[in-house]
Amino acid sequence: MENILSYIDQYGYIVLFIALMLELIALPVPGEILMSYAGYLVFQGHLNWAFCILAAGIGSCVGMTVAYGIGYKLGYPFIEKHGHRFHMGPDRLNRVSNWFSRHGNKMLIFGFFIPGVRHITGYFSGITRLPFKIYLIFAYTGAFMWTATFITIGKLLGPQWDQFHNSVKKYLIIGALIGAVIFILIYLYRKNKQKLHQWMVSFIKTMMEKRKRKAKLFIVFMMLATLALMSLMIGLIQDFLGNEFADFNELTILLITSIFERKWITEMKVTLLPISNPALISIAMLTFIWIIWKSNERTYDILFLLIVGIGGELYEEGIRGMFHQIAPKMSPLFPGEQTLLATVIYGFALYLIISYSRNNSFRIGAVVVVIATLFISGIAQIYIENKWPSDVASGYVFGGVWLGLNIILLEMLRLFSFLREQ
Repeated sequence: MENILSYIDQYGYIVLFIALMLELIALPVPGEILMSYAGYLVFQGHLNWAFCILAAGIGSCVGMTVAYGIGYKLGYPFIEKHGHRFHMGPDRLNRVSNWFSRHGNKMLIFGFFIPGVRHITGYFSGITRLPFKIYLIFAYTGAFMWTATFITIGKLLGPQWDQFHNSVKKYLIIGALIGAVIFILIYLYRKNKQKLHQWMVSFIKTMMEKRKRKAKLFIVFMMLATLALMSLMIGLIQDFLGNEFADFNELTILLITSIFERKWITEMKVTLLPISNPALISIAMLTFIWIIWKSNERTYDILFLLIVGIGGELYEEGIRGMFHQIAPKMSPLFPGEQTLLATVIYGFALYLIISYSRNNSFRIGAVVVVIATLFISGIAQIYIENKWPSDVASGYVFGGVWLGLNIILLEMLRLFSFLREQ
């Protein structure tokens, strides 16, 4: 490994081109480490960032093209002749080929970030006879996204590129796997759309009218979302008690401080204002006015506005106090106070906007503004206030659980009230 890195020191772009080409032909070359190290050399000023991406990207594209050609020329005849030995006859190969023609483009892009997957997608595309033009567009796009990502990370991390390489790789793999799961779920939905439609029709027929149907479906959706957040919350608690946030915290802080230099300090201070206590109180008051103006169930909405806000403060204090007693040597700010309260207040306001507004553009705009506000203010807390990223992230999750539970309860009360009137 040290010999290969020394070659990059001497020959730079040529080594990147050859190494990435060989890796995509499925030879055992540590491409991600080489790209991260090249990024470090960019940080030192020895290499050019754009030229590194160009050399690595073109090398990857050449490797993917060679893999496609081998799969196209040799793979299809081989499977036609011997495929029956491993249950891959012509009929099954045609079905796989049709599927890959429709959905393989996504695999070509995101597969680069999953070790093992990127080494076979080229061959498999050739074997299944994926149209070459489609293959070029998506394979080359994925290649440049992959190379640009790791070279840029190496540049941002600088001298710490080696220390955090495995952590960066781990989180990218997790992200890619999450994307793959989402893709599989979408595929299964499309494949079974008719059956699901029939089930939904049968389910809807059991309901008496539109309002009741919407309420029940929304409650089910919120329950699933809240259960997912609870599962994530349990995982965060386990990691917190096991003191397993060190790599995540150090890596996130390093990336944020590398991306946002000290000249951003004024802008970052401004982004903290929307989650300050005066701002949150103002959002709660505006939410109260919105309820008076739009709501037909003001009593319930005002009651839960108070529960979400005041109860959220008590919930946050209680949770943090409990963790401080259980693990006094750990961070006393887990979960993050301002992040949790902002998630609760902004989230409940957004829920009421979506519930009572009939303007879709306004709804979409509100969703974008709230998500951007919470995300950017979270970065600012890490950048300005030196808060641990794990504390900030846990605030989102714990706040989401509290918000979800209250929305479910509110919707159930509304439904029961409606049923009593029938």
